[in-house]
Amino acid sequence: MKELIKSHFPNFHHQLVDEIQQNASIQTVAAGEVIMRSGQYIKQTVLVVKGKIKIYREDEDGNEFFMYYLQPGQACAISMICATKQETSALMAKVVEDAELIMIPLTQMEKWMSQHRSWYEFVIETYRSRFEEVLVVIDSIAFKAMDERLVFYLKRHRDACGCNDVKLSHQEIASELNTSREVISRLLKKLEQSGKVKLHRSHIELNF
Repeated sequence: MKELIKSHFPNFHHQLVDEIQQNASIQTVAAGEVIMRSGQYIKQTVLVVKGKIKIYREDEDGNEFFMYYLQPGQACAISMICATKQETSALMAKVVEDAELIMIPLTQMEKWMSQHRSWYEFVIETYRSRFEEVLVVIDSIAFKAMDERLVFYLKRHRDACGCNDVKLSHQEIASELNTSREVISRLLKKLEQSGKVKLHRSHIELNF
């Protein structure tokens, strides 16, 4: 575990790395599994060392609204906040690529905030980056038309995978943008006609 921590969280002090190894556990989670649900109490926080996790909201009808991805070298800010305040989660977390997670108990997380400067700085930076990401999402919803929101959404997926091919169905996009599949199909066709995307059966090729 120590080498995994060092490679993905290089700013952690060596004493903190030793304590993580002593107190945390590694969990392997298959794609498709939900690891955090709305209304669930959180008793540990998650450090990602492999795979990708989607953080999203879900309404009463099961419609999803995409918030952001967690990738190797990142942590779940929501689990940190909920665990510290002993509150339930308002978000869902689903593994979209087979993942390895370092699970840290709440008691250790709280203790390290005062004992390890590198952990304190990591937690604060995690809060800050996620807050900024949520603000960007809010701006997109409040100030952009659906075609602009679609381009913004596709760019975020491109940046998350580091590739120009995103494996998303029209229905998946529609669900996460809270609109109909017909609207998304029509907008994607317009983007294809303008040369910004190329539509394939199982993926979308981005040219922007």
